[in-house]
Amino acid sequence: MALVTVAELTRAAAEGGYAVGAFNLNNMEILQAVIAAAEEERSPVILQASQGGLKYAGIDYIAAMARVAAENASVPVALNLDHGTSFEQAMVCIRKGFSAVMIDGSQLPFEENIALVKRVADVAHAVGVSVEAELGKIGGTEDDIVVAEQDATMTNPDEAAEFVERAQPDLLAVAIGTAHGVYKGEPRIDFKRLEEIKKRVDIPLVLHGASGVPDEAIRKACQLGISKINIDTELRVAFTQAVRNVLEAAPNEIDPRKILGPAREAMQKVVQEKMRLFGSSGRA
Repeated sequence: MALVTVAELTRAAAEGGYAVGAFNLNNMEILQAVIAAAEEERSPVILQASQGGLKYAGIDYIAAMARVAAENASVPVALNLDHGTSFEQAMVCIRKGFSAVMIDGSQLPFEENIALVKRVADVAHAVGVSVEAELGKIGGTEDDIVVAEQDATMTNPDEAAEFVERAQPDLLAVAIGTAHGVYKGEPRIDFKRLEEIKKRVDIPLVLHGASGVPDEAIRKACQLGISKINIDTELRVAFTQAVRNVLEAAPNEIDPRKILGPAREAMQKVVQEKMRLFGSSGRA
């Protein structure tokens, strides 16, 4: 089937009380692992391209791989720009066939963030593409984007309501205590803040930096209104560990298929576990 929008998938998730997983796409093995997991679990799924992914694989390869995967899949698949840095980049992704874009103006002043998101949304909505925005800063590193811990600020519920009304995004990524990358300790999620945001905002909410967050916290976040959850770091960990295991066992191995095949299987396992945790299994 053709690519669908993230808005379509997450509206259904919001109504059903579950979340759809969004997994970062950097190469063919990751794509195959994510799609195989979605087929096995009968789950809708979101493929994402971050700044690093676009630089590594190239936007044309990313778009083409995702399109082929969606056309051959029997479950709904979306392709989203993750942490878009400018209006111009969002437009390029839309022209290349992305079904959704995230425009990240969270480090801008409030009014400038609204203006940027509204500008992207006006164009994207005209051509049937959904838009994700972010309010508040999520700490850590996402490829080339770094937010220091002291600069990470939580999403203000009242500001969230005004932001959504004026900027008109389809989804809102909220800062409630998660961080990008590997956690040094257990993250402390502000569930009360999430509840307050949900009361004031009537669009699906997004949780970034979910790799390493305890399962119980993820389940509670889904119950309180999170409809899209981003996972990247845990896939990287599974991938690299599987490659290390192969090369430690067979240091003279030179066949990329024998090296990367086990990594693909390891990532598929992680994705399936996440889909069950998020409650999206059987929702396709």
